[in-house]
Amino acid sequence: MNKQLTNNYDVIIIGAGAAGLMAAVSASSIGKKCILLEKNKIPGKKLLVTGKGRCNITNSADIEEIIRNFPGNGKFLYSTLNNFSNKDLLDFLHEYGLKTKLERGGRIFPVSDRAGDVVKTFMKAVERYNIPIKYNTSVKDLIIQDQKITGVTTQTGETYYADSVIVATGGMSYPKTGSTGDGYALAKQAGHQVIAPQPALVPLYTKEKFVKDLMGLSLRNVGITFYGPNGKKIWSDFGEMLFTHFGISGPTVLTGSRIISEYQYKDCKMVIDLKPALDEKKLDARLLRDFEKYHNKQYKNALSDLLPSKMIPVFVELSEINPELIVNQITAEQRRAIGRLLKNFGLTVEKPASLNEAIVTKGGVNVKEINSSTMESNLVPGLFFAGEVIDIDGFTGGFNLTAAFSTGYTAGLYA
Repeated sequence: MNKQLTNNYDVIIIGAGAAGLMAAVSASSIGKKCILLEKNKIPGKKLLVTGKGRCNITNSADIEEIIRNFPGNGKFLYSTLNNFSNKDLLDFLHEYGLKTKLERGGRIFPVSDRAGDVVKTFMKAVERYNIPIKYNTSVKDLIIQDQKITGVTTQTGETYYADSVIVATGGMSYPKTGSTGDGYALAKQAGHQVIAPQPALVPLYTKEKFVKDLMGLSLRNVGITFYGPNGKKIWSDFGEMLFTHFGISGPTVLTGSRIISEYQYKDCKMVIDLKPALDEKKLDARLLRDFEKYHNKQYKNALSDLLPSKMIPVFVELSEINPELIVNQITAEQRRAIGRLLKNFGLTVEKPASLNEAIVTKGGVNVKEINSSTMESNLVPGLFFAGEVIDIDGFTGGFNLTAAFSTGYTAGLYA
């Protein structure tokens, strides 16, 4: 084999995202000669948009709780989280000068609220170890000889040689950031099974068209319950949601979307409790007080203390009560019906939004074909996987990035 000296490395890392950057630093810290091959012109492109540009780096939960927040093969992460935990990650980031803060639900962000500062922190480590990054470089093929990895070739025909290759290309969510499924093709070249990628943590389309009238409305501190086929209660949460022009989104909806994906979204409904702090009796008393206050007004003008103004016309129509009716003419039965609608504002799930709008990808390289202690392929020695390219996916709250950093560190350590 005629190897060019300049293209000889111990470890090639494909992808300079969360998992790839961590893998490169991990491998370099134990003396390995590494190179990062990145298809974009900048590193960490997806990191920059996570957490709405704030970057929810990790979560303060213990390892058991982190595992419970991975509906997609969470147990696969036991070894790697013990190798490199959320606390280890924070120690690493703090060592390089990043200041972090703890927010509700154990979410950890940079104090600056700028995802760019997280990328800059990793670049400090990259510079410390003199790790070269080759930008605008897409890997086309793995080079496998005698059932062992020996390097890669790029779309432009360049060849890079190494004893180990780490595939950290991400999944297929947010394709504008470069996550276009490249790693799946490489995994298949090596004989790996790829579980079909699907959107996870994704906005939902609803059958009800009135959502267009509510577009942009954010509801805070509401109760959310998802029901599956035959009206079976699947999951409940409390928090924030958002109406879109096609349906619903927001933290509670995104998490619920992953739960109902197990039912292929078929015949699933979502019910919003707009007044979760009040039981039916207390809510009826509240309605009596409000209706007394507005007793000479029309029904459509008497709900401003109960609902956001944008929601009132839709709510009035769904209640099937004459909007022009004077409040003091509303019957006790009508008032109770209003109370029931406030506690049970229903929506019918039609389908998930596309992978383009998903936060993470469900699916990827089959975990049964990866050594969970090292991230090495069970099929091809020297081939490693890290991050979202693997069939693992978690809920929102910093869990997915935790897995990316942890699997990246482990892959780099053993590559």
